Amino acid sequence: MQLFAEIILPIIVIFLIGYLLQIWRRLDVRSVSAVTIYIFVPVLVFQTFLEADLGERFQTIVTFCFLLLAGLLLINKLISYLFRFSRDEESGIVLATAFMNAGNYGAPIILFAFGQEAFVIAVIFMSIQTLIMNFFGVYYASRGSSGIRFAFISVMKMPATYAILLAFTFRGFNWELGSNVMEMVDFMAAVAIPLMMVVLGMQLANISIREFEIGKVTIGTIVRLVISPLLAWGIVTMLGVSPEVASVLIILSATPSAAITTMYALEFRARPELVSSVTLVTTVISIVTISILLSVLV
Repeated sequence: MQLFAEIILPIIVIFLIGYLLQIWRRLDVRSVSAVTIYIFVPVLVFQTFLEADLGERFQTIVTFCFLLLAGLLLINKLISYLFRFSRDEESGIVLATAFMNAGNYGAPIILFAFGQEAFVIAVIFMSIQTLIMNFFGVYYASRGSSGIRFAFISVMKMPATYAILLAFTFRGFNWELGSNVMEMVDFMAAVAIPLMMVVLGMQLANISIREFEIGKVTIGTIVRLVISPLLAWGIVTMLGVSPEVASVLIILSATPSAAITTMYALEFRARPELVSSVTLVTTVISIVTISILLSVLV
C-alpha cells in the first residue's frame, strides 16, 4: 500500500489531470502530442545519450528489446494460429501487445521507484522501443507491399532517431555544449516526462470503444500484463543482467499497451476497436499488476 501511495498514485493523478482536461476542453491531442514528440522527447533523448555512461549496458538493453519483441511476436503468431485469427485480427493483437507504454507510463514509475540512475536506463529503453515501435508497429498496421516502406519512412520521420545520432556524434568527436546551452537542454528535458504523462491522460479520454470483444481483449491483456514481464524475466536471466537493470527492464515490459498504437490502427484500419479496448483495459488493470510487481522487485 505504501508503494502504491508513493509511486503509482502520483502518476495516476497526473494521468487524471490530462484526462479531465481533455473531457472538459476537448483539445487537439495530436497538436499537443506533436509538441511532445517533436520537441521535448528528442531533447530528453539527446541529453540521456549524451551524458549517460552507456558501455555494455546499452548493448544489453538493445539485445533485450529485440529478444522481447521476437518473443512477443512469436507468442502472438501462436495465439493467432490457435484461435484462427484473421490477418487483420493478428495485426491488431500484435499492435496491442507487442509495444508497451515505456515512455508516458513506464519512465515516471522507474524514476519514482528507483531514482535518477535507473531513470536513465528507462529513457534508453524508451528510445529503442520508440524506434522499434515506429518500424514494426507501422509494418504490422500497414502490412502489404508498402508495409516496409511505410515503416522505414516512419522511423526516419521521428526526431528521436536524429537525437540519438546527434548525441553519438557529439560523443564520438568529444564535442561539448556550452554551459548555457546545456542548461537549456536540461530545462527542456525536465519538461518531457510530465508532459508525456498529461498527454497520455488526454489520449485515454479520446479512446472510443463501440465494440468490445471480450475474448480477444482478455487475451491481449494477459499477453501484455502477464506474459510480457514473465518473458522479460526469462530474457534478463538468460543475459545475466544485474539485479537493478533487470528490475527496471521487467517493470517496463509490464507496462500497458502504447497509446500511439491506437493511432496506427486507426490510420491503417488494423482493428482499431480491438487495439483501443486493450489499451484502455491494460492501462486500468496495470494499476494493480504494476503495484504487485513493484512490491516484489523494489
